[in-house]
Amino acid sequence: MSNLTYNDLTPECQLDALASIGIYPETGLLALNSYENRVYSFTDENQQRYVVKFYRPQRWNQAQLLEDHAFSQHLLDAGVDLSVPLTFDGQTLHTFAGYQFAIFNNLSARTLAVDNIDSLYDVGVSLGKMHKAGANFKFTQRPDLDIKKTLQSAIQNLATCEYIPNVIHEQFFLTLSQIQAKIDSKSLPQLAMIAIHGDAHASNILLKNEQPFWVDFDDCKMGPAIQDIWMLLHGDKHEQQLQMSMILDGYQEEYEFDNEEFAVIEILRTMRIINYVSWINIRWSDPAFSRNFPWFITDQYWKELLQSLQQQLVSLDEAPFTLQPPC
Repeated sequence: MSNLTYNDLTPECQLDALASIGIYPETGLLALNSYENRVYSFTDENQQRYVVKFYRPQRWNQAQLLEDHAFSQHLLDAGVDLSVPLTFDGQTLHTFAGYQFAIFNNLSARTLAVDNIDSLYDVGVSLGKMHKAGANFKFTQRPDLDIKKTLQSAIQNLATCEYIPNVIHEQFFLTLSQIQAKIDSKSLPQLAMIAIHGDAHASNILLKNEQPFWVDFDDCKMGPAIQDIWMLLHGDKHEQQLQMSMILDGYQEEYEFDNEEFAVIEILRTMRIINYVSWINIRWSDPAFSRNFPWFITDQYWKELLQSLQQQLVSLDEAPFTLQPPC
């Protein structure tokens, strides 16, 4: 099944996969907002509400997926609120027709609103619990977060992209080269590597009874704590300082944060911007991407992206993020 794609993951195949572990939906399978995997919610014949995740073929091997599940269980045992894969027939990971899948309870919760400053303290407490437990968990099958390697791989991939307008092509790759050289030249602080969520943006935090629950550990890995924090920041510098202060007030109730990690926020932001567009380019043959990201092939998108990257080039030379207001 080395060339398996989502083309054969038909509704009939999905239902047969669920039946193979004794689950029989009473409702249809409602697609949830996921592009990398195929994720659906449904209610079964016993009125139990579930979510099924069919993992993208060839992305993670079985050992890597099981390590994701083990980390989720480790966090649950440590008191972190999250959605964990359920066990059927003694297994959390199942295979049908070559597709690997897992079942989760439907949390019936709402997505965190990033502008709700009052929620950030509780998110910080939850993150602190997660990282305290993550400091005692070691991924051995999944690759560590490596900023320079990730950046290099993403830039190499973008060299294959056919949608970058000719009028900005030279300037675009010059800017990428300048970014890579600047980051390569930096002496990054020696940050503690712990087991992290890896993709801790607001859409992966649900509020149930006003308490944060974590979902989608698909990108969990060893990395610095700040990777699970900086994506929750938005707005101008003052707003971000307030948000960070609220998060860390809660976080440090559970786990100590090293302010030296502030130094890599803009580097991580730059890496994510470039890696994100590379990810879309890699997945472009998947119809879900052309359907959901139609702007990817427009000249306007690439021109605005170039402006963002040029701004990041400037930001990389600015003083690191601080909780102290400017003088």
